[in-house]
Amino acid sequence: MKIVTQVKLLPTSEQASALEFTLRTVNEAACWVSGVAFKRGVPREYELRKHTYAELKARGLGAQAAQHTIKKVRDAYTTLKANIRAGNLGRSGSKRRARADSKQITFRPDAAQPFDDRCLSWQLDRQTVSIWTTAGRLKGVRFACSPDALKTLRDHRRGESDLIRRDGVFYLIATCDVHEKPLNENPAAFLGVDLGIVNIATTSDGRRHTGRGLNRHRKRQLDLRKKLQAKGTKSAKRLLKKRARKEARYAADVNHRISKSIVTTAERTGRGVALEDLSGIRNRVRLRKDQRTNLHSWSFHQLGRYIAYKAKRAGVPLVYVHPAHTSRQCSECHHIDRKNRSSQSEFACRACGVIMHADYNGSRNIARKGEEAWTAGRQSCVPEPA
Repeated sequence: MKIVTQVKLLPTSEQASALEFTLRTVNEAACWVSGVAFKRGVPREYELRKHTYAELKARGLGAQAAQHTIKKVRDAYTTLKANIRAGNLGRSGSKRRARADSKQITFRPDAAQPFDDRCLSWQLDRQTVSIWTTAGRLKGVRFACSPDALKTLRDHRRGESDLIRRDGVFYLIATCDVHEKPLNENPAAFLGVDLGIVNIATTSDGRRHTGRGLNRHRKRQLDLRKKLQAKGTKSAKRLLKKRARKEARYAADVNHRISKSIVTTAERTGRGVALEDLSGIRNRVRLRKDQRTNLHSWSFHQLGRYIAYKAKRAGVPLVYVHPAHTSRQCSECHHIDRKNRSSQSEFACRACGVIMHADYNGSRNIARKGEEAWTAGRQSCVPEPA
């Protein structure tokens, strides 16, 4: 499986200027290529190359950089068409879809630019890279990363790496091809995971990963942003810029730790993982204005992605189940009633009288549904007896 590893570049001032100018140049060229592609109806990459390659060379791009710029533009249009076909930009006739389809794709000056092994070489022992720029080859550009990331780069790095500039800092995002463990085709059971806002994740083992700390952090960040935005001074704006993405990084770290705990538990006990399919929940749910911030900052999709790739890497089966009635159905007698959910945290069955934490009850229902879905899929592969 392919994963990415990010390292932070530590260039000198001269190297930083060369990298910045290179990114700006290739992205300006990509915008020009995008205009040509849009006018010509987005031709195939080989045909697009015939119309743009000579001009890109004249703009100072090397042969490989020109090829990657053309491919980047063509891939961007391919992704746009795929999103339109999948309905991710709205239904046919919607303003958002029409707006996306009626103009050419543009690239930010700091947008990522791919580099292959001809344009970029790694010296992992010295923690430096040698990279092509429009000003010539830069050698000995230092980078910093964790020991785990360095080991991953040394053992598994394959293919291209992307150079990106974010908040004035340069990063290299390297593609790594990591070996997967064989999938456990016969899991002993399934570990159900109920995702929520108050409790980020509750497992059918009864473990609750509470969201109290994350929600407090988000509230502090929100209050601080309001105060700084109200001031509007230069120092306030500077501090706002400095704290940008701080909340997102904190939430990502929390989700990484939770997903690692869930997958490790499932792998150790020989079980699979069952999750709810919550796609589209933000469009389905209607909430009061004061509740919308919590819903739209809820990073359930990110947590689901982290669980998915960690499970795949560990060979742990993962299934998604329909979320219908998981919070209203009793996990003991399977009775469904809206009144069973007496509060946000308490579940009291009207039929059998069992009382338990509502999220724990939901996770048990998800585990049962996951096992049923996996068994149904497995049975469909078994030939009929003679």
